[in-house]
Amino acid sequence: MEKPVSLKPEHIRDEKVKVLQSVNPIKDEEVVLGQYQGYKDDPTVPDDSNTPTFASIVLRVHNERWEGVPFILKAGKALNSRKAEIRVQFKDVPGDIFKCKKQGRNEFVIRLQPSEAMYMKLTVKKPGLEMATEQSELDLSYGMRYQDVKIPEAYERLILDTIRGDQQHFVRRDELKAAWQIFTPLLHDIDAGKLKAVSYKPGSRGPKEADELSEKVGYMQTHGYIWIPPTLA
Repeated sequence: MEKPVSLKPEHIRDEKVKVLQSVNPIKDEEVVLGQYQGYKDDPTVPDDSNTPTFASIVLRVHNERWEGVPFILKAGKALNSRKAEIRVQFKDVPGDIFKCKKQGRNEFVIRLQPSEAMYMKLTVKKPGLEMATEQSELDLSYGMRYQDVKIPEAYERLILDTIRGDQQHFVRRDELKAAWQIFTPLLHDIDAGKLKAVSYKPGSRGPKEADELSEKVGYMQTHGYIWIPPTLA
């Protein structure tokens, strides 16, 4: 969203509504649905069930700031990791004199859970006499940096906001309507059988078609780098 006029709840929620209203209709070719193998083994699930347990969707925001920038929303069950994060990937710099594109692009990651953190994944020079690069990070892990501060759970904050009468973290009616207007046509297409869920293995990243969709819209997956939350040990 754009910067609100002030920090008043209504001004913040006004901007949230504006950006939702700027989202273009979702294209079927920019949607991947998945269903993990074994889902239909449950006796309560019909053999012809098309219920998705995974979805990857590309959203396009039609405004001056975000025109041409794909927003990839991805969620699923029975995946190889359980996490919630926002990942901003930067484009390649023209004229890469270090020849390090194969290592992956720089990224700014906001880890919501588990292990709340913000870190910048970037290419750095390896220590030593040789000119070699590798992926590393600049890390702000909340549990390490703020050891004497109790970080509240999400619902703790909402309950406190309710007591204070602060509504900025709650969904207003027009925001809810704008959000449903984005996804309702897609849900109707799923119910009508126009979109089919593809199979994927439990414990994987999800359907390979999802990675192919991300690559198609410009996202480059980093291979070999894994962020490890820092510890006191």
